[in-house]
Amino acid sequence: METKEVNETKNLVEAINQVMAEVKGVEKSLNVGAGQNSYKGVADQDVKKVVGEAMQRAGLAIIPINIEPVLKIDRWEAVENWNGKESIKQKQQVFTEVKTTYKLMHTSGQSIDVMGYGHGIDSQDKSAGKALTYALKYVLLYLFLVPTGKIDDADKEHSNDIEPPKAKQALTNDQFIKGLAAINAGTYKKAEMIKEFSLNNDQLEELEKIN
Repeated sequence: METKEVNETKNLVEAINQVMAEVKGVEKSLNVGAGQNSYKGVADQDVKKVVGEAMQRAGLAIIPINIEPVLKIDRWEAVENWNGKESIKQKQQVFTEVKTTYKLMHTSGQSIDVMGYGHGIDSQDKSAGKALTYALKYVLLYLFLVPTGKIDDADKEHSNDIEPPKAKQALTNDQFIKGLAAINAGTYKKAEMIKEFSLNNDQLEELEKIN
């Protein structure tokens, strides 16, 4: 049976510093989005494995102690065509955002509370899980100042002769949810949303989950 090495730390601050020194970074192994708007994201399981094991060695543990959820459900009717027959189906989009509080504890008995935020979108019952996963992932990354991916500084070419592209309009959460509803209803396409609007990383992640 494999035994994990434990590096004894005297207090909470020393343990946090040890994790920061040990975890040099987490690679972006998750492909999100498509085409020109695609990007690399950090997988939840990678963060938990790399940071979690370093925390264990430093004598740290983290548990959720408070969750403040906000839930919004949009429902609509959509016409679907199956084998040449049209039928009306009930559709829904569930949006959940959470404000979370975690207690970071050290074997010395010292502890601090850390705050997190996350949101998730799903057509069934997974939006809450997505929101909580997002919140914990970024609490761990920001708490220990973990770099993600590689900094690409290779593109150093500039030209005053090239006209910069026009800035795309950003979408609010409500506008994005309505757009997802239209995509699910078949009246709008993912490619059109990506082409017409400037989507943040969270919106691209949610959009990628739609078949």
